[in-house]
Amino acid sequence: MERKSASGSIRNKERSKKKFLDAVGKILKTKGHAGLKINDIAATAGVDKKMIYTYFGGMDGLMDEYVRTQDFWVKVTSEEVEKMKPNLEDGGREFIEHMLLSQFDYVYANKEAQKLLLWTISEPRKSLKKLIDTQEENGEYIFKLLMESHFKDKMDTYRSIMAIMVSGLYYLNMFSSLNGSIFCGIDTNTPEGREKIKKAISFMVQQTHDNL
Repeated sequence: MERKSASGSIRNKERSKKKFLDAVGKILKTKGHAGLKINDIAATAGVDKKMIYTYFGGMDGLMDEYVRTQDFWVKVTSEEVEKMKPNLEDGGREFIEHMLLSQFDYVYANKEAQKLLLWTISEPRKSLKKLIDTQEENGEYIFKLLMESHFKDKMDTYRSIMAIMVSGLYYLNMFSSLNGSIFCGIDTNTPEGREKIKKAISFMVQQTHDNL
């Protein structure tokens, strides 16, 4: 009986935690980050707000866990990179092309991720700073593992190119979702338009690795 009780308690905790995380996403999508108040999150989740402190240690802990479930690059940990078994001989070309294409699709399909991106540039918050720091740590691991030995003294230029590409793809998806789909004559809300952007991603990655 004790084992069943303990197991049930763990399941209840996980269900309640998921309700809180889902509630954050729902509020973020419908009201934006300004609507993320502890009472509103608890009411949307249908769980006593005291449990936010019990399960997450407070709002910052809840936000920390939420952003880890939504951001694309935060999920690209060293462990996940190792699972992908990237080619170590091509300077990271194949890997980074795959990741940029995946980022483009992921953010387009994930409205919560779009709202989270808007939030990161709208106000300072510990959990958001932690998100950005984790993104940088994951990116640094990839750069050192795959690119530094290939680009050597041109690595700063490569980093700058990647900064433009990553941020540009973020912006294209947010722009097409919120204010219109035509950018430089390309409709990024159509399969045809998105395929054109993807071809451009592959072209820019190839040109960078061949000519930098």
